[in-house]
Amino acid sequence: QVQLVESGGGLVQPGGSLRLSCLASGFTLSIYRMNWYRQAPGKERELVAGITRTGGTTNYADSVKGRFTISGDNAKNTVYLQMNSTQPEDTAVYYCNAVSLAGGRKNYWGQGTQVTVSS
Repeated sequence: QVQLVESGGGLVQPGGSLRLSCLASGFTLSIYRMNWYRQAPGKERELVAGITRTGGTTNYADSVKGRFTISGDNAKNTVYLQMNSTQPEDTAVYYCNAVSLAGGRKNYWGQGTQVTVSS
């Protein structure tokens, strides 16, 4: 089992910055990849960014490329999402996701953290 706890959400003005954190606990050695998803009201949940635990390979949604950066600190079992040049369209609940390959592929989710971009 893996538990995920997000933090760092809040209100930010357009063009501002925010950093989200996701702390993983439990059987963290089984994690292959960690992702950030978001879901805006009335929309489907979408993948924002992902990073592999070993090697640190990253990928981003086109809508956030050049503005958001995902990074990980394996020693702290934490993954971050640095959000720069935020836009009102970035307003959503952001969820941390961990993909484990122990005993078959499993997905774990955090409870989500609200990000609101507004003046």
